[in-house]
Parts: sequence; structure tokens; C-alpha cells
Amino acid sequence: MDMEELLEQLLEECRPYTQEGKVATYIPELAKGNREDLGIYVLRSDGRHYQAGDYKKRFTIQSVVKPILLLQALMDNGKDFVRARVGVEATGKPFDAINVTDQTLLSEHINPMVNMGAIAMCTLIKGKNGEERFQRLLELTRALAGDPEIALDEAVYLSEKRTGNKNRALGFLLKTYGMIEDDDVEEVLDCYFKACSISVNSKNLANIGYVLASRGKRPQTEERIFPSAYAHYVNAILATCGMYDGSGDFAVKVGVPAKSGVGGGIMAVVPTRMGIGIFGPALDGKGNSVAGIRLLEQLSQQMYLSIF
Repeated sequence: MDMEELLEQLLEECRPYTQEGKVATYIPELAKGNREDLGIYVLRSDGRHYQAGDYKKRFTIQSVVKPILLLQALMDNGKDFVRARVGVEATGKPFDAINVTDQTLLSEHINPMVNMGAIAMCTLIKGKNGEERFQRLLELTRALAGDPEIALDEAVYLSEKRTGNKNRALGFLLKTYGMIEDDDVEEVLDCYFKACSISVNSKNLANIGYVLASRGKRPQTEERIFPSAYAHYVNAILATCGMYDGSGDFAVKVGVPAKSGVGGGIMAVVPTRMGIGIFGPALDGKGNSVAGIRLLEQLSQQMYLSIF
């Protein structure tokens, strides 16, 4: 069976799992998603690509932007600077948790894959204001995805901005503990809301995953976008924290660095082998795509993808 047939077969086997999840509703605009959607795009290191299902459908990147935020922060400041301001340990708590710790909040209590860490990282991107920071992040996203057409989904951004009070609370908590220093909290949050509202498809995510899998190089051209050391850093954090508080279970069942988002996207990195992009907006209670994870699990078993 060739790869295309395998993907079609696995997609059909996993499609029923879409019924077990629900689309995110806490951002009103996301509630319009169709929970039966499921698509996958695979880009291999030999340049071949394979796809099945709803891989062309666009959705907002949501938390899959967090590794890109981390990359931009690393490229702007270097590892030591970033490491001193945002920790790397899994929190074991939901992605939007406020009670990360009972003690004084310190940088080591958060990681770049939870909301609080990602909001803090928005302050580490170089730029004279929130808009300039966002534009630089958008340009990096376009470069990683190899798609200059990637843009902001204005409706989702406004929906997030209007209803994102828990993220506001996280932002002001960071300010209280000195982890947002000179910046205006609302401006930092605006950059974060926009970052989460970038519109992508499964192919874009596969391309981003591929660049991380090839440790900073674009597909086919071997052109380097960022130093390989930053890929090691990002991939390690994806492996331990990328699937929220379901990361350990995911590591056992799938075993590759990956990041999910409440828009239904999953970006998976198979080091030196491939990048995978998945779209399935029906989510489990942890905010991960139910059918998407099942699809990755099956693909990992069939192709021996686990890095463990």
C-alpha cells in the first residue's frame, strides 16, 4: 500500500472519532467550526508530499503558534536570555490555568507552550510596539510555512479580543510578578490574540513541522531559516509540553514532538523524516483534536515514527 492509500484508509478509520469531541465554543467564532472535518498533510524529507481529507481547509493556528513565538524569541534574544525568562518544565495543569503554583510566580513555573508562557514570550519579540512584533511573527510564520499568503483571521481575532478575559487575567498576573516589565499589558495581549488568529491549513502546518524536523532548513532548498540549536530547544519542549496536560500520554502513544491548538490543528515533527499537519476541530476535554490524535497514533504505529 502506498502512502496516499494509507492516509486515506487511516482517515476513514479515524473519522468516527470526530463524534466524540466538541468544537471550541469559549471563543464564539470557533463555535462555527464543523466537528466532522478531518484532514492530514505529510511532507517527507525526500520532498514527497501526501494528503487526505480536509487538508485544504483553513482554520486559525491558535496554540500551534506557540513554538513559532518561541522561535522568534530565540532568534531575537538567544537561548540564555529566553531560558532565564520562561521555564521549560511541564506544568501538569491545563493550558489556561491561573493556579500554576501556590507560591510567588517565578519564570521557571511556566513554559512556552501554556498561555501564560506564550504571553510572556510576546514581550521578548523585538519591535517598537505590539503591531510591529506581530508583523515580524507573521513574516516568520509565512517563511516557515512557505506561504506568503498567510494572513490574520480578523473575525477570530476580534472574537478572542472581546472574550479573552482569562488571558487578560494571566497577562496582569505576569505584570504583578514583574514578568511583563515595561510593556503595556493590553498591547502585549493584542499581539498574543493576533498571533493565535493567524489563518493556516494542514499543508502550512506540515511545512512548519518539516522545518523543525530538518532543524531549521526549508524543504528542498536547504536554505537555513534559523540555527539548528533552536530546533533542538523547540522540539524538546514540544515533546514534553506540546500537548498540554496530555503530553505524557501522547509521548507514550505517538512519540513525536507535536503541538495542538483549539482551532483543531496539530503540527507534528518527526526529526529528520517528516513534518505532519492535521486538522480536526472536534476536541477532547484537554483541548486536543480527538480524531487528529487517533490519526497520528495510527500513523506512528504503521510507520514506526516514535522517537522513543
